[in-house]
Amino acid sequence: REQAAVALERLERVTRERFLRDIYPQRKPVVLTGLELGTCITKWTVDYLSQAEGSKEVKIHVSTVPQMDFLSKNFVYRTLPFDVFVRRAAEVKHKEYFLTEDEKYYLRSVGEDVRKDIADIRKQFPVLAEDVHIPEYFEKEQFFSSVFRISSAGLQLWTHYDVMDNFLIQVTGRKRVVLYSPRDAPYLYLSGTKSEVLDVDNPDLEKYPLFVKAKRYQCVLEAGDVLFIPALWFHNVISEEFGVALNVFWKHLPAESYDKTDTYGNKDPMAASRAIQILDRALKTLEELPEEYRDFYARRMVLRIQEKAYRNDYG
Repeated sequence: REQAAVALERLERVTRERFLRDIYPQRKPVVLTGLELGTCITKWTVDYLSQAEGSKEVKIHVSTVPQMDFLSKNFVYRTLPFDVFVRRAAEVKHKEYFLTEDEKYYLRSVGEDVRKDIADIRKQFPVLAEDVHIPEYFEKEQFFSSVFRISSAGLQLWTHYDVMDNFLIQVTGRKRVVLYSPRDAPYLYLSGTKSEVLDVDNPDLEKYPLFVKAKRYQCVLEAGDVLFIPALWFHNVISEEFGVALNVFWKHLPAESYDKTDTYGNKDPMAASRAIQILDRALKTLEELPEEYRDFYARRMVLRIQEKAYRNDYG
């Protein structure tokens, strides 16, 4: 069956210099503890959160099951005043609800115009932004977005990758995060940036037999912990308690590598998108040949890709 999870390294009070010199170049996830994150760690109670930003409307995910699936869209979007939403997300059973009395809630903050604006806590939640000190381990011009997140206890987010490096700052509550290396993409049954394997703890191995080959990394984030997730690393997040978090994304590649229309930080870099389109055209061209020839030339193409593009220096 599945191999045991590798526990992520936990490093205390890592300075910016040490992060950039020793940790960042390795391109592996790590948990940073003991960082100065501001007054949010002590202040962000349910009462404080609900009164700090008042009753402005927020768009939220509502799910009747713990495992949210972006591919089958097994949740609905609803709108609530922020103060009402915070109180509901903190409850287990609801007197007022949209679908069921034990439904779960999830907020992922977005820009004013989702198509044009990125999420930035300073703009969408200015009062709360005052309480947060984001570890600035990257240059100001590399900053992409700061995504404010609130989850009900028990909620699980689908496994996916992002194309930018990010810090997941756990402000309150506890999360368990399961991660997979980009090298293990062949075993994760991908559909775009997302894995079809929803239940990473009890996967359906008849449906997903290769999943056992994926090496599982894991950590538990307590309030005040910061998880560094390098771009392209897959991650699956389970909120073990009601919790508030902040993700900060920054550009690891030159700015022009990224799609200008990407407000979520999850569109593949421009060159990668072009390469995939070219590959699709090449595969379409192969269809002009009979099956035996198609198979032979497809195998030759795979060998060319392995020869030219695979790394063989780790894993």
